[in-house]
Amino acid sequence: MYLGRFVVVAPDRAAYRVSSRSFPNRRIVDRDGTLTVVPTAEAEETDNPYVSYNCLRETDRGVVVGNGSHVDPIAEKLQLGYPARDALAEPLLALDYEKDDYDTPRIAGIVGGERASTDGTGEPESYIATVRRDALLVEPVSEPTLVATYETDSPEPHALDGSDAAGVASEVYGLEYEHAVCAAGVTVDGGVETAIENGD
Repeated sequence: MYLGRFVVVAPDRAAYRVSSRSFPNRRIVDRDGTLTVVPTAEAEETDNPYVSYNCLRETDRGVVVGNGSHVDPIAEKLQLGYPARDALAEPLLALDYEKDDYDTPRIAGIVGGERASTDGTGEPESYIATVRRDALLVEPVSEPTLVATYETDSPEPHALDGSDAAGVASEVYGLEYEHAVCAAGVTVDGGVETAIENGD
């Protein structure tokens, strides 16, 4: 089955995987703690705005994962103090689904976000979200949950057993969905740890 790009979010960890038929020559690189999807040296030149983007950004109020340019404004809203739910909803609503040939949904998640409170002691919370042609969905996460650009475009439970970032990245990269390209993993239990799996 081909899911395209997908995120899996759990209360204390998350993952993002690029699966692609059209642009397989990509990898994830670490740019000072921000993980970015970029073309490889072998990739053909393209002006497609959906090929390269930040897929994971850490803030001091949680870590954002997602499949496109919406990752940056979500992280910025979170950093400004927005509740995790609102930090996801506003940029996704503003940017909407991708205006490509497939009306590709935008997908995102926040892991280890901080619930807003008047005294600044909000409890951690995690969310998963998507904006499709027909809906904007933002849901709290209490168990590992997946949402994808194709086939599984509504959040649903999905196993995520890796206990460290490398294990999470490797696990989602190895899932039997078609056309794996690269993956990123993050854990937030006792500090943020990230990892990249480029299938090298």
